[in-house]
Amino acid sequence: MEPKNIFKKASRRQVLGGLSIGVVAAQTVPVFAQQTSTPANQQVTPNQETPNQETPNQSVKQNPVKQYPSPPFSQQPQEPPGLASKMIPRPDHGETSYQGSGRLVGRKALVTGGDSGIGRAAAIAFAREGADVAINYLPFEELDAREVIQLIRAAGRKAVAIPGDIRNENFCNQLIANAVRELGGLDILVNNAGRQQSVDSILDLTTEQFDSTFKTNVYAMFWLTKAAVPHFSPGASIINTSSVQAYDPSENLLDYAQTKSAIVAFTKSLAKQLAKKGIRVNAIAPGPYWTPLQVSGGQPQSTIVKFGSDSPMGRPGQPAELAPTYVLLASQESSYATGQVYGASGGSGNP
Repeated sequence: MEPKNIFKKASRRQVLGGLSIGVVAAQTVPVFAQQTSTPANQQVTPNQETPNQETPNQSVKQNPVKQYPSPPFSQQPQEPPGLASKMIPRPDHGETSYQGSGRLVGRKALVTGGDSGIGRAAAIAFAREGADVAINYLPFEELDAREVIQLIRAAGRKAVAIPGDIRNENFCNQLIANAVRELGGLDILVNNAGRQQSVDSILDLTTEQFDSTFKTNVYAMFWLTKAAVPHFSPGASIINTSSVQAYDPSENLLDYAQTKSAIVAFTKSLAKQLAKKGIRVNAIAPGPYWTPLQVSGGQPQSTIVKFGSDSPMGRPGQPAELAPTYVLLASQESSYATGQVYGASGGSGNP
């Protein structure tokens, strides 16, 4: 079913047509299940999760330039917030390729924007590394979210689904409270959900869009982190999703690029503040990645056709390629890393 036109100026993580924020928050119903019959590193994947292209075997040496699809891609406009299940080719989130090794056993994680894209890849990887995982998403994205919940359960971990709009402070507080209650605590917070809408001129950038982008990308990160910190113990990890746009902003992403710069400063400042508590704060700054954020207004359709072609690798990244970085920053292996920004942009640099 296609989204309604209300999403034409909507957030990547906005509420389904016409529902008020208060109603969505009130109707939030966590869905969770614990399964222990499947080892955390065993891959059990629903049939519908197989990407359209053959999934690369991550353990086999291969040419990364040819590892995933390259442009040209077909134009495929979606109304925001977009669905991964409708993209061609379908993104690889690691559904059939990511293999865990017990690096997050016993951890409890919350991932915003966990239904698709980078957040989905992180959620799948966390579960296969042994973590119980809660995901936040919009009600419209329920179709994608159900697939993620099924994959987390298939990894033998508890899955908690908490839909709602993170642009509302009250909902953000409730989201943390629900995650802590259903997971039995919280060790990892991934502030990943984002809003990106291409606008060519500042004259066409409305106050409504500017406000919505900042509420989704910056305010929500602040609200969620503030609510989560009291529940953290030493060894906890906060991972924020920034972007190469923070370092090399595109002319058509004026509001989005500003928020991603703010995320870098937030990360570095908070890392200094929380280091004495044993809580690490880092960020990841992806380059062009093949996600619904791009096809649902994040880029013009003329750009989608050649998306990623200007990177040195000549293709966009797939969410599965970024999941190991989230795992690293969540795990004890990166115990001395805090206040850092990790880039992954196919050779474009920054950072």
